[in-house]
This record gives sequence, structure tokens and C-alpha cells, in this order.
Amino acid sequence: MTEKLSTRNIAAEASKPSTATGEELTISRRTFVQTLGAGLLITVTDTLSWGQRRGGRGGGGGGSTPVVARLHLNEDGTISVMSGKVEEGQGARTELSQAAAEELRVPFERIRIVMADTDFVPDDGGTSGSRTTPYNVPPMRQAAATARELLTRFAAQQWQVEAGTLQVRDGTITHRATNRKLTYADLAKSKEIAEAFQQPIESDIALTAVSDWKVMGASIRRSNWRDLVTGAHLFPSDIVRPNMLYGRVLRPPSYRATLESIDLSAAKAMKDVVVVQEGEFVGFVAPSQFRATQALEAAAKTATWKTVKGPSSRTIHVYLKQRARMPAPAEKGFADAAKTLNATYTLAYIQHVPMETRAGIAQWNDGKLTVWAGVDNPPSAQRALAQMFDLPAERVRVIVPDMGGGFGGKHAAPAGQEAARLAKAVGRPVCVHWTRAEEFTWAYFRPAAVIECRGALDAEGKPVGWDFVNINAGGAAVDAPYNIPNKRVQSVGSDSPLAQGAYRCLAATGNNFARESFIDELAFAAGADPLEFRLAHLANDRIRAVLETVARHFNWSQRKKKVTPELGVGLACGTEKNSVVAACVEVGIDRKRGEIKVHEVCEAFECGPILNPANLTSQVQGCIIMSLGGALSEEIQFENGRILNANFGGYRVPRFRDVPKVDVHLVPKDDIPAAGGGETPIIAVAPAIGNAVFAATGVRLRSMPMRGEALRQA
Repeated sequence: MTEKLSTRNIAAEASKPSTATGEELTISRRTFVQTLGAGLLITVTDTLSWGQRRGGRGGGGGGSTPVVARLHLNEDGTISVMSGKVEEGQGARTELSQAAAEELRVPFERIRIVMADTDFVPDDGGTSGSRTTPYNVPPMRQAAATARELLTRFAAQQWQVEAGTLQVRDGTITHRATNRKLTYADLAKSKEIAEAFQQPIESDIALTAVSDWKVMGASIRRSNWRDLVTGAHLFPSDIVRPNMLYGRVLRPPSYRATLESIDLSAAKAMKDVVVVQEGEFVGFVAPSQFRATQALEAAAKTATWKTVKGPSSRTIHVYLKQRARMPAPAEKGFADAAKTLNATYTLAYIQHVPMETRAGIAQWNDGKLTVWAGVDNPPSAQRALAQMFDLPAERVRVIVPDMGGGFGGKHAAPAGQEAARLAKAVGRPVCVHWTRAEEFTWAYFRPAAVIECRGALDAEGKPVGWDFVNINAGGAAVDAPYNIPNKRVQSVGSDSPLAQGAYRCLAATGNNFARESFIDELAFAAGADPLEFRLAHLANDRIRAVLETVARHFNWSQRKKKVTPELGVGLACGTEKNSVVAACVEVGIDRKRGEIKVHEVCEAFECGPILNPANLTSQVQGCIIMSLGGALSEEIQFENGRILNANFGGYRVPRFRDVPKVDVHLVPKDDIPAAGGGETPIIAVAPAIGNAVFAATGVRLRSMPMRGEALRQA
């Protein structure tokens, strides 16, 4: 099936009403001129819905024709590109700009990208799941190539020559035979350009081959790097509106607690404080965060709550297993096995811990709501706000400045919703900025899990049975990439006592930890080298390539010979999000103190063609450092729904002194589509650490976080 892309001059549509879905939201030329200046707006649409383009997964507006991209040719020769994606540190701003620049044949510096503003950008879905590269870069490239083709055809018509005789370079269309030239800036000023937008154009325009990339494939730094370094950039929590107030919201003392009574008289008596109560929602608004907090604390002392008992972090894994629908044990492959192994692995709840906590600033004006928020899905936040206040979607605008991290934890905008409620009540803009304790407590967690593993070996030490069940965390990367007959993998739900949701690479972190640790257990039982055991049974050639790469750079064969009771090496590999990873680590063991110190992490990663080597390297490095926390120290402690360590004193993320030597090797593969690189590199580190600890001590640590205290008795 051939897709068709259509382009339209927005000026010809200014009088049409906007659609209810917002997928083809008509915006007046005046609005764009006010924001972007005079020039030519090109809107590129796709006859396939979002769900069809994304393989049937959410987003978009049913059978409508969604906007793929908007490009605005400015009269100064720059090009404004609009994308619904959010920049939260992963490099989407740069990557999408590179994609547009490559296909428009202009230098990177000429691209001005407008991101995450629902009044201007298409609905690109949420910024999550490593989907920007595979799902948004291709349509951005296609849109830019379509625009280039249309503009080239227009120039050919003007000069009455064949379009194939024209060359586009640095934003200039040239007819080499006559040396006639026309720049994009010239076209932006042309009154006759609308003629080029009278017909649809096929979307099978050839995109630039990887071997011919000039802008893509280069290590280009972010266009706003100076503002980020100097502090000039305004994150969501930095936004200040004229006449703005600050809000705080009353929180329960524990999960599922309900408010029975509260005395608000002391807070109401405070100067400049406004108290807002709507059922169990109680908020306090004041000219400063400090004053709003004073009012909150005065009222909170009087509140009485009905609490609910629940499990603790000490008993959570028993609790989850008791409430899971466990399948009957697999029998095939186990009955006649020469050796069988059983192991249970567990994961704690952990927090995302973004540098910037949730923030929302809301402003009402003539019945229209504008919210600035730290959220990775602006269209979803827009729909939620519209439903909350019974407004048409076009009366709600959500703007997301480049924000300070999310890691899967900012799919919704609760701070923005709270700010909107308070702003509506007081008639002025209101900022709600969550404290770190609120972030630790009320942002959802990476799910805790119990993972049951069973394996069987034949008389020759070959795996002949595999039974793997994840309880509660999910099915991401639950399958084993090994040739094992009689293999069964499952993910079953349970009853989580805490709010849980997406986390960087979802359940793949836990599933890979359990699987790659258990594969090592099978290798040990078979008397085989962990590397050779994996290579002998790997079914995935891409994983094989990164595993061989990392083993070579780490010098695995020699370093494993130097293992002592105080020094261990381990490895692990895996795949998720259509990318592959392998890691080798060296750890030091201090048995007396019960400490595990990671000395070195060497990692090889492949995600198809590399769009920006420097940015991808930094993403892999970030994943490695983040993985150290989940592997060794991060754990939410709770009892009866009350979080006990909602601060950095009690919840330990990696410090600078914890960072080991990090050696990253990117493995390009240009014959497949590019995949995202911001998640999968996290999944191989924890099992490699656990395997290194076992190599040194003979002790198998089967919980994340892995506790060095268990080594004291070993």
C-alpha cells in the first residue's frame, strides 16, 4: 500500500473550522505570523492513522488524517520545524532538527524547532518507549523531503525545466545549466508559491541513504547548549507569569487514606492566603511558596484521616506472589533432564528521581486554559485537562519547555491539573511545584516484582527446558533470546499496594536481571564459561555481535583468569526496543564492610544506524550510571501505605564517587531502520554486576537492589 502525503498552504484554510479531534487543527495564518514571522507554512498529512503507522498502538484520532509534520519557511532563510515531542534530556530536539536539515538540504544551524506546544505542533504521541527515533524521525524526514520535492517542482515550473536537472544545496535550488538560483527564503516570499500545493505527492520520495548523510550521523551538539550550561534556559519549574501566585496541596499521610475532617480557620486567617477546598481536594495559594507552605502546615496539623493497612517493603514479595494467578509449573523438558535448577528473583519499588520534580503553571484567560508543565505527553495532558474542566480541547493549551528528566515517570501532569484548579479558583496564574518528598511519595513507582525461574540441562550440559514467570512488573523483554527447546515465558499480574507505572525500559530491567543471572546459574551448573555458554545458544545474531564486541574490548578471556575472592568479573546481554546490548563489569568486594564497588563497566550497544554518535554515547553512559542505583542501592521503603524514605538521605541514588570507569562501544548497523537508544543500555548492567559478585564470592544475589551485607557471612 502506498501512503500519500498532502501539503497545504495554511492561508487557504484559515476560514475553515477546526476539527473536534485536533488532528488537523486549523490555525490562522495570523497566529503563525505572530509566533514565527512572515513566511510559508507547509503542513504535511498522512492518510494512515497514528494507530496504523505505529502498528496499532494508541495515539491519534481514529480514522482522521493526522498531521505528520509542520514546516515553516522563514523569510530570513531559516526553517521552523514543529514537533509534538518533548525534550527531556534524550536529545530529541537535536535529532529531529538533524532529520529536517538532512532532507531539506540545509545546514543544521538553519533549523528552528518548535516543540511540545499543543497550539502549534502535531500530535506525535508521548515521548516515551524510545519511539522518537523509529516513529518520529522517519515522518519528519519524509515531510522535509516532500517539502523539498514540492519546492523543487515549483522552481522547475517557473523556469520551465525538468525537476531532475535541479540541485538543492544549502537551501538553494540551482539549475546548473543556466546557473539560475532560487533560495528557500525567496520561495517564502513568493506570492505564487501556492501553485505548488494544489496536488498531493506520493510519499515514496527516496530519502537520503545512510552513506550520503551530511547532517544526520554527525555529532552535533544541542542548539540550546549555551542556555543549558549558563542557566539561562527556563525549565517548567522556572516559568513565571505576571501576577502569579504559588500553590501547595494537602496530601494524605499514606496511600488510600481519606480525609475525615480538617480545620482551615488558621490558614484562612493568614494574610494573603487563599484556601481552596473542593471535596477532599484542599489547596493553599499565596504570593510565595514559603507562605503557601506555612498555610498548608497549619491546616495539616488539624487533619484527621481514615487510613488503610497494607504490606510493607519487607513483606511485599510474599504479598505479590500470594495475589498472583500463578500458572502450573511447566513439565515438558524437565521430567527427563539430567539437572534442574530453580531460583526466585525479586525487585523493589524504585522511583525515577528526575532532577526536576513535577511542576505546573496554569493561567486562565477568557475561558481558555494555558498550562506550562513538565509532562512527556502534552496531547494527553491537554485531553485530561479538557475533560477535567469540561472544555473543548482547542480551549486548552499545554506547553512543555525542555524539562529536567522523566525516565518514564511523567506521563501525566498532576501538578498542572492542581495548578489549574487553584488558578481557576483565585482568578490569577498559579504555580504548583512538587517538593522532593512529594515526588518520592506521589509520583508512581517502577513496579516491584517476583520472578520465578526454572531451567533444565541435559547430560551434555545443554539447556532443554526454560520456565520463566514475571509477577507484577510486566512482559517487556520477558522472552529469552536463546535456543532452548521447551521454553515458556509468562507475565502475570498481581495487586500492587503502591501506584506503579512506566520506568526506563519498563520491566526489561528486572526481566533481564533475572534471566541473565539465571543463565549464568545454568552455565555454572553445566561447567561452562558464561560467555561461551551464551554464544553456543544465542538465537539473535545482533546480540551475538555486541556480546563478542564487548568481550573483546573488555579482554574477557584474560580478565576472568584474574578473579579473586575480592575481585570479580561478569557479563550479560539482552534486547529490547529493537536494539541490543551487552556489558562486562569488574567489581571489588569488601566482605568485612559488606560493600560492592563497581570498578568498570564496558558496554557495547547497537540500535541500527547512528544518528548522532556523541548524543547516543551520552545516552548509553547515562543509562549505565542510572542502572547502578537500581542494581545496588535504590529501594522505596514503606509500611501501611506510608513512604518511609522520601528524601535523598534515606533513598540513595548513585553519587559521583560511585561512578566507575565507563567504556562505551557503539556498533553501527546501517542495513536496518534506526531504533531508540535512551533505554535498552540500562538492562545489562545489573545482571553483569550480580554475575561478577558470584564469580568472586560464590554467592548469588537474587534481589534488586543487591545487598553487599549478604557477603559478610559468606
